[in-house]
This record gives sequence, structure tokens and C-alpha cells, in this order.
Amino acid sequence: MDRRAAYAVELAQGLARFFEPRRATCPWCGSTRIALLQRSADLIQRKPGEFVLDRCADCRHVFQNPCLSPAGLAFYYRDFYDGLGEATMNRVFAKQTEWYRQRAELIAAHADPAEWLDVGCGHGHFCHTAHQLLPRTAFDGLDFGDGVEIAQRHGRIRRAFRGEFAELAPELTERYDVVSMHHYLEHSTDQRRELATALKVLRPGGLLLIEVPDPESPWGRLLGKWWVGWMQPQHLHFAPRANLRAALTELGFTVLSDTTDRAAVTQGWTGALMQLAHTLLPPPDFPWLPRPSRFRLLLRNLGLTAAVPLIALSALLGWLVRPIVRARGLHNSYRIVARKN
Repeated sequence: MDRRAAYAVELAQGLARFFEPRRATCPWCGSTRIALLQRSADLIQRKPGEFVLDRCADCRHVFQNPCLSPAGLAFYYRDFYDGLGEATMNRVFAKQTEWYRQRAELIAAHADPAEWLDVGCGHGHFCHTAHQLLPRTAFDGLDFGDGVEIAQRHGRIRRAFRGEFAELAPELTERYDVVSMHHYLEHSTDQRRELATALKVLRPGGLLLIEVPDPESPWGRLLGKWWVGWMQPQHLHFAPRANLRAALTELGFTVLSDTTDRAAVTQGWTGALMQLAHTLLPPPDFPWLPRPSRFRLLLRNLGLTAAVPLIALSALLGWLVRPIVRARGLHNSYRIVARKN
């Protein structure tokens, strides 16, 4: 069965099975004081469905409600990082060298580790860049998709572990000096479980490096659903830094540093412009959508051609005003380094 026919079979069963029952309480603190933050469509793949983010008035945790079910996770991830989306995402990841070096420098300031596990490894581009800064460190990768196996084949990581972190943890107990989770926790259905698993995998004194979208980011407030950090439907939970720091302390970590990203403009308004352009133009020939006419594909190509110089100009402007943006505290993500006690 080809992709279009397979998607047609799935969609004929309806979208309800892609969602868990709606929650009446906050999944982080249990409060009943939750309220709608925003509604959004799938702005990237344009798969059908509406996705709701709620915010807890007590602990400020933001979460998808109703949350995707296992069937929904499988459906909305399919052809994003692998399959049809593999080549595109590989190009995107390969261009983020500046961010990768910033993350590796956070660990280099505290240690020269022997073994490092990158959870949510993807295609392994971070590990490849970090190894240049830390040449004696051996990098392993863990992920759900086949990107981690691609990373091993290309020599970007030493070993590839494919599957769920908590299920693989018993064979990895106290094996690593560093565990990193870069834009991984927001995809998780149980963030506290992921942190506890990291504690188990780290050696005594080992370091945990986390980077996640900040639900209190000024860009998130300014840009609404167009902010790339919200990224529906894949991002399920957004923990404010105070919540994450408290959870780490309770587990037995000591927080060593708490910083924000240092290249926020491109991911701010430029990312929003790209998502807006992608949404306004006719969609590509995605197999989960009706097959577009040649005329609509021509309109899309013309629109993309016209949008390229505007987006490039926006990126240049962002680079020019980056010092001002940093001074004003505009950021997208926060980064925490914590040591296992």
C-alpha cells in the first residue's frame, strides 16, 4: 500500500482515537485552576486536527489538553523526522552548529567527560559538533526514530540506542558522565519520569544538560501560535524553569547553571514568518491531504520564490538587532546544567 492510500485508511477511522481524554487538572501540580492558552492547527505538516494548549494558574505549567494518544503520536510524527521529512530535517539540523557549540561549552565549563549520552539524538549533528570541542569524549545517542541509526552509520555517534529512555535505562545504569536532553522533554508524556531516568543513567557526580522552550518566553507571548516553540502537535508539555529546577532538586540534583539561548531572533520572528508563509501558501503534495492541482503547486512555488528574499531580509535584520534583543531579555529557550549528588 502506498503512503497516500495508507493515510486515507487511517484518516477514514476519524481523529478521535488520536487523543487522550481531556484532563480537568494540571499534570504537574494537580491544580484544577487550568485555562485555555491557545488553539492551533498543525502549522508545519498541515495534518488535520486542532490542538489545545492549557496553562495552570498555580504552577504555570503549559500542556496539550487533550494530549495525543500513542496512536496520535505515531500519526503526527510519521514522515516528520524520517520518511518524507528525513532529508529536510537533516538539512535543518546540520545548520545549527552555533547552538550545538553553545550547549557543549556549558558542559566544558564544568568537566571533560569520558562518556556522554544524548537523549533525543536525532541525526547526531549535535554530537558531531560537540566532539570537536571535546575530542576525548565518546558520544552515544538514543531516540525513538531511525535517525539515531543514521547518526551511527555516518559516524556521528559511537553507539545508537533506539527506543524509550526509561525502558532502555536498566542496561545503561551509571554508565555516563553526561546526559543531554536538547528539545526533548517537551515531547515527553512524563517529564518527571525522564528526569528520574537520567539520574539513574548518570554516574555519581555526572552532569545533566537540558534545553527546552521557555513557556514564559516573551516571543511566545508576542507571536502567539506562530511562535516556533509551541510547535503543535508534537510539543506536549512546557515546564517553567522554576518547576524544572524544583523537580531536579527533589530528585537529588544540584543546579549549577541556568541560562537562556543566545541566538533568539532567528527562531523568534523569522521562524514565525516562515510558518506564516508556509500556512498561507497552498500546501505541497502531502499524502495525507487531497492531491493538489498543477495550478496550486505552481502558485505555491511562485509564493515560495517571492517569500525567500523577505525571509532572508528578516534574518539579516534579526542578526543586526541581536545585541538589543539580548539586552531586552528576549529568548526562546532556557538551559539548565545540574549535577547528580
